[in-house]
Amino acid sequence: MTEVLDAYRALVQRGELKPDADQEAAAARLDTLAAELTAVPKRGSVLWKMLGRAPAPPKGVYLWGGVGRGKSMLMDLFFDQLPIRRKRRVHFHAFMIEVHARLHKERAKESGDPIPPVAEAMVGETRLLAFDEMVINNSADAMILSRLFTAMMAHGLTVVATSNRVPEDLYKDGLNREHFLPFISLIREKMDVLSLNGPVDYRRDRLGSMETWLVPNGPEATAKLSDAFFRLTDYPVEDKAHVPTCDLDLGGRSLHVPKCLKGVAVFSFKRLCGEARGAPDYLAVARRFHTVILVGIPKLGPDNRNEAARFVTLIDALYEHKVKLLAAADAVPEQLYERGDGAFEFERTVSRLNEMRSDDYLALGHGKGEPA
Repeated sequence: MTEVLDAYRALVQRGELKPDADQEAAAARLDTLAAELTAVPKRGSVLWKMLGRAPAPPKGVYLWGGVGRGKSMLMDLFFDQLPIRRKRRVHFHAFMIEVHARLHKERAKESGDPIPPVAEAMVGETRLLAFDEMVINNSADAMILSRLFTAMMAHGLTVVATSNRVPEDLYKDGLNREHFLPFISLIREKMDVLSLNGPVDYRRDRLGSMETWLVPNGPEATAKLSDAFFRLTDYPVEDKAHVPTCDLDLGGRSLHVPKCLKGVAVFSFKRLCGEARGAPDYLAVARRFHTVILVGIPKLGPDNRNEAARFVTLIDALYEHKVKLLAAADAVPEQLYERGDGAFEFERTVSRLNEMRSDDYLALGHGKGEPA
């Protein structure tokens, strides 16, 4: 079985990718994993029953490297070519939100430790979990990951994950990190760790020399941002009427994302800043997406001071998590908020917006305060 490797080599041959030894090695390893997963006996089959237990799952793969090194592209090839039914691809942050909801429901039963039944139920639904952008931002996730995944892998789960960080740098300097260290050991034991740190930043390369802050709002700016979205996500522009959407869980509420694909989200200023939202909402956006495309930013001032305050909070969240911002606005940052009570305080936001346009910022990996 060489479908994954063949698909990768076809992209190189067509000139869509440049030859990259790290990528080819990762494609070969994922090809082997696809073959191993295909060969595992199906749940309930004769061979499964003869074993009397779940067969040992194949060893997973952890792909790490800087921004734009081809991690998501390889995940696409692997997942699309994998001919098994019980497979699931999900952003790591969204998965953890689901895990906490299931644990909360299980605790309400007051039937003991909630992790074993949650782990068993989730593996009953899938035997291959493919995670985009594994990053741990809080102690609640860190505390449960080792026990949860130890239990899930014992039930036959295989994991493939991408991350900007080597495993040892996950949740670095986090609160109570000693409780998280067994999870790092689990990754090393149950997954092959492969680096993708070739010389080409494909995501940055696809943006080319494009200006990331476009003025003014209008058809030309919209067309450029649309083109950037399709280049960043590899989505076929001829199928633009069917770009995926998603709903971001905000803890009892949701935020609709009209374009949501491969860590890239498109929002209108009105949707993000014209509605009543606070810092937790913007933090959820910043954790979930590595790139945000924001359209329709108006001039700010006394008449829309609430929207301006929300915009400041949004930019703070995006900046702290090194999110790339592509935007269309009615003015350059220095002229966006020229008068009103918050004009002086807005100078810090102007500074951040300008830094976010720099090559140094755009080269940073997604995540709170940590470089690629």
